[in-house]
Parts: sequence; C-alpha cells; structure tokens
Amino acid sequence: MGGTAEFRDTLVQLVRARHPVLLVETHEEERVLSTVRSLAMDPTALPRPRNVLVYTLSNGLHVCGGEGKPMQPAAALTAARKTDQPTIFVFCDLHHFLGSQSRGPDPELIRALIDTANAFKSGAVPHTLVLVAPGLTLPLDLEKIITMVDLPLPDIDEVADVLDSIVTANAANISIRLTDEERHRLLQAALGLTRWEAENAFARAISSDRVLDADDIALVLDEKRQTIRKSGLLEFIPPSGSLDDIGGLEVLKQWLRKRNGSWLADAAEWSIPAPKGILITGVPGCGKSLTAKCMSTLWGLPLLRLDIGRVFSGLVGSSEQNMRGALRLAEAVSPSILWIDEIEKGFGSSASGGDSGTGQRVFGTFLTWMQEKSKPVFVVATANRIESLPAEFLRKGRFDEIFFVDLPTETERIPIWRLHIGKRIKQHGAGPVVQPTDHVAALLAAASEGFSGAEIEQAVISASFDAFADRRNVALDDLQRAIANTVPLSTTQAEKIAEIREWAATRAVAATAPDDRAAYASTAPQDSADVETWRGGRTFEF
Repeated sequence: MGGTAEFRDTLVQLVRARHPVLLVETHEEERVLSTVRSLAMDPTALPRPRNVLVYTLSNGLHVCGGEGKPMQPAAALTAARKTDQPTIFVFCDLHHFLGSQSRGPDPELIRALIDTANAFKSGAVPHTLVLVAPGLTLPLDLEKIITMVDLPLPDIDEVADVLDSIVTANAANISIRLTDEERHRLLQAALGLTRWEAENAFARAISSDRVLDADDIALVLDEKRQTIRKSGLLEFIPPSGSLDDIGGLEVLKQWLRKRNGSWLADAAEWSIPAPKGILITGVPGCGKSLTAKCMSTLWGLPLLRLDIGRVFSGLVGSSEQNMRGALRLAEAVSPSILWIDEIEKGFGSSASGGDSGTGQRVFGTFLTWMQEKSKPVFVVATANRIESLPAEFLRKGRFDEIFFVDLPTETERIPIWRLHIGKRIKQHGAGPVVQPTDHVAALLAAASEGFSGAEIEQAVISASFDAFADRRNVALDDLQRAIANTVPLSTTQAEKIAEIREWAATRAVAATAPDDRAAYASTAPQDSADVETWRGGRTFEF
C-alpha cells in the first residue's frame, strides 16, 4: 500500500482521533480535496458524516466545487469555529501569511489558528482543519498543535490509472503499441511526477504523433527531468557512457555488476535486500564521479545528483525541509541512484556547531533516512578527504561498502590512454596520425607514471591543441611532450595523497584488482614504509 491509499488511512485515523489541525505539504491540492471528500461521506471510514468546506484567498470559505466571497484567513477561521455541523475544513494559501520572508508570520493568524485548534479539540461538534501548502515552516507557537501528514507522490498504480484514463478518453484517435514490459517502463518513467505532471507528460507523448510506443519513454523522462530541475535540489543526470569507459577499477566494477537487478521482485525470492549504497574515496581525478555516472547506464536507473550546498538556506528550519523534500523526491522516483559528489564539503563540518545546529540537524535527517529507508534508492557518495567526515557516517549499515580509488597502475593506464586517444584524436587531412594501439598506449602508460585519469585526458586535449594550432594531425611526439609538460597531482600533493592512502589501508576496499596492484608494486612511489599498504589493505575475491 502506498500513495493516496496510505495517506487516506492516516487521515481517517487522525480525524477519528480528533486531531484538530493537520498540515499536508504538497503541491497537489486537488488530490487532497478528492481524498477528503471521499472519506467525509464514507460510513466505513467515519461513523458520522462530515461536510467539506474549502478556503482560498480568491473564493473565501465555500463549499467544495462552489464559489464564495474573498475574505481574510483569520475571518474564515472565525466563521469555521461557528459552524454547527461536523465539518472538515481544507484551508489553502495560508503559507503566504505564515512563512513570509519580508514581514514574518502574521501574529493575528497565528492566534486565530491557536483559538481554532482549542475550539475544535474540546468542542461538542467534531471538526478538523486541514492546511494544504507546498511548503511551510511552522512558527514556534504552532509546532505543538499541528500534526504533519505526508502525501506521497503517486505510486505506480495511480500513475497507471492516469495513463488509462487518457488512453480511454482518446481511444478513437490514438494507437497503442506497447508491450507489457514497455508499458511498465513508461509507468516507471513517470514515477516522481504529480498527477498533473503525469497527465501532461502522457498527453505530450500521445499528441506528438498520436501513437503511444516505446519511443515515448524518452519524452516522459524529459518531463521528469524538468520537474526535478524545478525542485532546485536535485539534478537529473542523463545516462552517459558505460563501465567499459573506465580503465581499471575491476573490483569496484565487478561489485556493481553483481548487484545489478537486486531491487527487482525476483531478488526477494533469494531473500536479498536492495543494496543501500557505496562511498567512493580516493585521489582526485581517478574516476569516482565517472563511475557514478556510468552506474546509471549499467543498472538502467535514473541518476539524481543532490547538491548539498542548495539544501542549506537562510530561513530557519528550511534546510531540514529541503533535505526531506529531496529525499522524498528520490524515493518517489525509486528505484533510483542518488549521487552526492564531494560529500565531505557538505557534511564534513556538520559537527562544528558554527551554524546554530542547522548542519547537525540536516546531517541527522540524512543519516536517519539512510538507516531506515525502505525504498530502493541506492546512494553513491564520493569524497576526496574522507577523514573529515563524522565517524557515525562511516559505520556499517549506512553504506554497503567503502571503496578506495588510487592513482591508476601502469596496467590500468593502458586502456585509459587507448580510450582517450580513440575518443578525441581523428584523422585530419594527409599525413600519419597517432593510433590507439596497444604499443602506443603501453609507451604512454610507462611515461605517465603517477598520472590520474583526468590528467591523462588533459594531456590528450593539450596535444590536440598543439596539432590544431598547426592544422595537422596529432602525432605521438605531441602526446609525449604533453606528458613532459604536466606536473601531476601525485607530485604537487604527494603528502596529502600519502595521508589518504594511509587512511584507506585498513578502512576501505581497494577498487583495483589484486593483479593490477601487484604489477604496479615495482614502480610504486616510495612515500610509505610499507609499499603493500598504500594500495588499500582489504580486497575482494571474485
């Protein structure tokens, strides 16, 4: 059970228990009204039937579906207290008076809400006040008298109802060419949208060519991308590349391949829980973020990037609300991948206390969600300086595993050079051009000791600029010159890299295969007394 059905059951319990004031944070006013109207006249839900009155700034207090006269919220609440028939009052638009940044909450309205709560709680006539707002930070006066109620975004069954209603209404003018699997993928693509947005997405898909087929999945995903972007907290990252585009990191890639599909129904038959997530740490520029992007392609799941910096804002309490909203959206889109890049920059100072505790509260909200989430949202967090993260973030149960990504070995650098040469260097006019052969890649891999994957890519780009300036093909000499002119991070930040390696030696799983590490041992930089330790102490055997 989920979506509207879960919300309805919660609403019935609270109304019967005579909770006087409820708050539903949602953009879907119509969905709330529809649910309230259905339970108000349902004798199996409420022993005594209820009337339903709605308040909006434009229509005042009026019968649902009717019209009224504009009136101020405090006056509408006074009228509600005088009603002598059992009623559920649905008030919209009050967030404009309770969360104004310019003039603060309206004290008259706050007092009217307190008086209404007291009257409804002890009155002889059972009334309930339901506040509907897209977002609301409650004033301290109201925190203890208002009950929060969650309205989840539509689940897959409700999205299917939306699709079926559109198809039925347009059956004479459209053609349906969907297999059962394609229909399921289309419905999954719409998860995370409101009913309104889902209707718009399906209508756009149908109106484009009067055919509903597998090609329309991309259109629905595009609508979802716009919706997620409008939230301001999450960014929808389109699938790009595959794990084959990443040189080395075989242990990490094999771990991800083994867990592909573990959120599906047949995995439950094996008593396999959906994986929680991984934390990838290591040297900058060695493929941590690229791995997160390629996971979306491998698993066929939407990739959502959470910008921690956008979560924090100036209004007291809104940062926690932003985090809860972002996590709810990620769950609504599930199964999904939630990517948090450079997580130490957002949570590394959460325990400092320099922000009046906001960072601690946001961090606590995220930790609790990671521990207790029931929806298949796989968290991929990347960090360059993992030692700055709080200890409670790293304990077992938060992440399935912590992987350490080091500078690529010589064996790993060979496919990285082949990849970037083949990707960027093309034939332009007459004359020889360097080719991504094994021989060329091996020569460059040997010459680029201590280079990260990002530095190898930049070397190829630099060589391409040199050739472009002379309007000629890129030669091997251009690449060798770019290597000679590059001072890698392993030289400029040798001490910091040594610290990262020392931390990871006994606390993380090495992402590089044991054979690759052994091949690299003879040429490893001697910045540690124990050469075997710096590559990461623990390994997986597959």
